[in-house]
Amino acid sequence: MTEVTIKVSGMSCGGCVRNVTGVLKALPGVTDAEVSLDEGQARVSFDPGAVSVDQLRQAVIDAGFDSEE
Repeated sequence: MTEVTIKVSGMSCGGCVRNVTGVLKALPGVTDAEVSLDEGQARVSFDPGAVSVDQLRQAVIDAGFDSEE
């Protein structure tokens, strides 16, 4: 497993955190996702053979939030 921290902006409440957590955990290969509203980031544990960091960021963007490198 690999762990990466990605920036997530545009979150304003606990519902946003649950939304981002849900879309990340739904991706194949993701074993855990911890999203912090205060820090504006998500720490994700994943199998790099099943999903890429770009796919993680794209899932956040598709959910209506921003994720920069």
